[in-house]
Amino acid sequence: MPVALFIITVLALLVVAMAQLQQSSGESISLQIQSQRAFFAAESGAQVGVGRVMETNNCASVPGAVSFSTSGLNGCSVSLSCQPTNVTIEERDYFVARVTSDAQCGSGPDRANRSVEVLVREE
Repeated sequence: MPVALFIITVLALLVVAMAQLQQSSGESISLQIQSQRAFFAAESGAQVGVGRVMETNNCASVPGAVSFSTSGLNGCSVSLSCQPTNVTIEERDYFVARVTSDAQCGSGPDRANRSVEVLVREE
């Protein structure tokens, strides 16, 4: 009888350990998905900002925020900023814009933030 009780106890502990491992793995995968979504949202926001700078050669045309209606990025928020600079290289003047895209996806413990920064140079 004591041997059977010992085996049942050990098996119960194994089941509890496996359940905790499964839960931890599920949370990790969820956070990884949110992290990838935030990265893609930041990349997309940076592309919007770069496109506006390239069209107008001006940082003022970069929107402060971008929203998404696609299912993959729905619920993500992106804020954009642009800092203009004029640079002289080998006696030539260049317009350089630093576009920064900060994205956030998810909420609570599943929230992920990513930032992408792009330099745009116009002659």
